[in-house]
Amino acid sequence: MSVSSIRRLAVSAAVIAAASGGAVYLSPSVASSDGGGGGPILDSLNRTLGDPSASVPSRSAQESALVKATSSNPLDVLVIGGGATGSGVALDAATRGLRVGLVEREDFSSGTSSRSTKLIHGGVRYLEKAVFNLDYGQLKLVFHALEERKQLIENAPHLCHALPCMTPCFDWFEVVYYWMGLKMYDLVAGPRLLHLSRYYSAQESAELFPTLARKGKDKSLRGTVVYYDGQMNDSRLNVGLACTAALAGAAVLNHAEVVSLITDDVTKRIVGARVRNNLTGKEFESYARVVVNAAGPFCDSIRKMVDEDTKPMICPSSGVHIVLPDYYSPEGMGLIVPKTKDGRVVFMLPWLGRTVAGTTDSNTSITPLPEPHEDEIQFILDAISDYLNIKVRRTDVLSAWSGIRPLAMDPTAKSTESISRDHVVFEEHPGLVTITGGKWTTYRSMAEDAVNAAIKSGKLSPTNGCVTQKLQLLGSHGWEPSSFTALAQQYVRMKKTYGGKVVPGAMDTAAAKHLSHAYGSMAERVATIAQEEGLGKRLAHGHPFLEAEVAYCARHEYCESAVDFIARRCRIAFLDTDAAARALQRVVEIMATEHKWDKSREKQEMQKAKEFLQTFKSSKNAQFHDGKHH
Repeated sequence: MSVSSIRRLAVSAAVIAAASGGAVYLSPSVASSDGGGGGPILDSLNRTLGDPSASVPSRSAQESALVKATSSNPLDVLVIGGGATGSGVALDAATRGLRVGLVEREDFSSGTSSRSTKLIHGGVRYLEKAVFNLDYGQLKLVFHALEERKQLIENAPHLCHALPCMTPCFDWFEVVYYWMGLKMYDLVAGPRLLHLSRYYSAQESAELFPTLARKGKDKSLRGTVVYYDGQMNDSRLNVGLACTAALAGAAVLNHAEVVSLITDDVTKRIVGARVRNNLTGKEFESYARVVVNAAGPFCDSIRKMVDEDTKPMICPSSGVHIVLPDYYSPEGMGLIVPKTKDGRVVFMLPWLGRTVAGTTDSNTSITPLPEPHEDEIQFILDAISDYLNIKVRRTDVLSAWSGIRPLAMDPTAKSTESISRDHVVFEEHPGLVTITGGKWTTYRSMAEDAVNAAIKSGKLSPTNGCVTQKLQLLGSHGWEPSSFTALAQQYVRMKKTYGGKVVPGAMDTAAAKHLSHAYGSMAERVATIAQEEGLGKRLAHGHPFLEAEVAYCARHEYCESAVDFIARRCRIAFLDTDAAARALQRVVEIMATEHKWDKSREKQEMQKAKEFLQTFKSSKNAQFHDGKHH
């Protein structure tokens, strides 16, 4: 770290301070949003979503709405892909008064969106690039990410929160450099700031993060700098988006695969898709004025349905994460190492009562069920062991997973250097708008851009502009951080003993907090099922997940398979693979009751879920820890 680097930071800080006096805060994408006030449309949507008895339309009703979209009566928009972006597009379009359908081959959030870092980034690294390359474009990205981060936390407060992240410094130059950099970040954030960053001495740092090493290889810890970013429960947020879209009028259908696109013979415009319901095997056609391709890493395969020779635009990159017991990191503090041996960023974060560590960034091939390689798991373990004073063991890995980042190349660009972490929206065939790239934090503005492009392409007539900026997601209305206390005070967990007797159990703090954060204001409905239907037992020892959740998700969240539940409705597959395997039998039994499965379907579900869990590389002899859940 040189003196000139620090001087440059200081100069940039002065420039940004001057700039932030004006309207620089908003990036164009945010400023153009119509959602500032929202008005009567937003009030009416909030009333619908805030109704405690609100219930999404049945799966058969949703399928029927898609089937009824004929060539003479098409949807306005048909979205392919139910990840964060696709669900965001469906919600945005439906809340503008358009007729919307969405189909997803697997389940909402089954791909990249459930395998994220769980962080809602404000863009610290973009700021570093902006400063050192004097790049205004990067600075705009920071403003944009900060704005979206704040909105996301406000729109789904039960699923998102601020998390302090600690960066250890082993020489005084690092202390000054990171401290100044993060103070600049505070300055840029302005009204979007979560909390001020600050410096802690080596002694204070050890008290805040007991497992942090005081000695590096040949250096001593000089202190740490702590800043705040957002954290989320990614797939619960994604399922919330899909259900919010359904309540806003979109016909969303998971386990529905696009087998081909429909082209108008005369105009050569894409006018719909042929879809197979993967649960029944039946196929149907659904017509739309515009089709939006939001299939993430798989968007090239949709583009190839139109033109076999189309140039691929996805550069897939593999991000591996591992889950460790809660004692690796304290409850409310993450650790971020900005540069490992090979220049990557590695972090360790508390998440749902365990510790998530990652991430890798390596080339990969596109596959529906990516698996982490042993050397990637080892890389993460080695990288964090340099900064911890406890032994980092492979046997402590409770779960490990890989996600595919769909880094996008603009197909119209001349060089491959245009691979972007930002998103790309384009229409290369009339009627097919593709959106890809980007990141979880900016899913909402990505969706807004895609819907704007769809409106232009199909000459659609929305009844109003975009209102998603201030639209609270299902479960957010009336939710408070203290809401869990009402659950603990008012409900009991009635549970069946092995002898078949139903006995009451306390709705203890861990279960109440978990329900409140996972379901928001809908948690009372889950607690009611636990109390009135004798489904109050925990699914796995040491985890707060209740049997009642399986029934609730099957009824109200389009949960159609055992894997949908263990991976995306509750996060047990990601948190502790062995515990998920133990919970499986009971999950399948409850889902069989809800969906009226026969014995052969039950067997098939068990088999599929076991195969799915094989792709999560826990160590079979992982120790079992009775982790607290917050």
